[in-house]
Amino acid sequence: MLSWIPSFRRKTRPLIAVVRLSGAIGASGRSGLSDAGIAPLLERAFSKGKPAAVALIINSPGGSPVQSSLIGARIRRLAEEHEIPVYAFVEDVAASGGYWLAAAADVIYVDDSSIVGSIGVISAGFGAHVFLSRQGIERRVHTAGTSKSMMDPFRPENPEDVTRLKNLLDQIHQSFITHVKLRRGPKLTDDPALFSGEVWVGQTACDAGLADFVGHMEPVLREKFGAKVRFKQYGQRRSLAQRFGLSVTETLFHQIEERAAFARFGL
Repeated sequence: MLSWIPSFRRKTRPLIAVVRLSGAIGASGRSGLSDAGIAPLLERAFSKGKPAAVALIINSPGGSPVQSSLIGARIRRLAEEHEIPVYAFVEDVAASGGYWLAAAADVIYVDDSSIVGSIGVISAGFGAHVFLSRQGIERRVHTAGTSKSMMDPFRPENPEDVTRLKNLLDQIHQSFITHVKLRRGPKLTDDPALFSGEVWVGQTACDAGLADFVGHMEPVLREKFGAKVRFKQYGQRRSLAQRFGLSVTETLFHQIEERAAFARFGL
């Protein structure tokens, strides 16, 4: 009798919360991903409507290692607190910090052409001291502390600064490796290139243990939870300033930076 009541029948259908994690990862979170920006979405996704699972749609070239770690840790915390399985579905790319997020899931699916991996750390900058010298501009810097002016782009590169920077990058890289090994464990192969910053595509990512299967969200989850499964989408909302075209310069610079990050993978 109760199955004929629409509201009751709807409640008995499994619910999947879908969270889109798209864009570069950074502290500001105005256009991309940050822990502060994504936290409310994740909290609602795991708690609202008693979902049978949470699906993460990931399309990110990476970014801040700290923000990647914070978001990944939040996903695991909520998954364990609510005892809900997490499935990651990679679109174009889940590289560097984007892969950190994917590794927070229990199972990772990719498309045949998805780019996955780039388990490494990068620091990029520029040097303008020659240009300044040619223009007759003198750089004046005064510090208290011998390392306070490390990697100043307006002064010649200092070998000691480079050594210190590489040491910092190595420490961050080791944290990344530890996270991946903790999450993927015995699924990983012993390929020496696995943690070199190399990337894999589609099925080769599965063969390397970085992903589990090739598959797309809706057919995969309908097969797991039934044809009548419901999908509830959670996505980041644009700020009032973004909706009305304010902060144009800031948004433009972010878009250029994000475009460059995707371009590293031919996207």
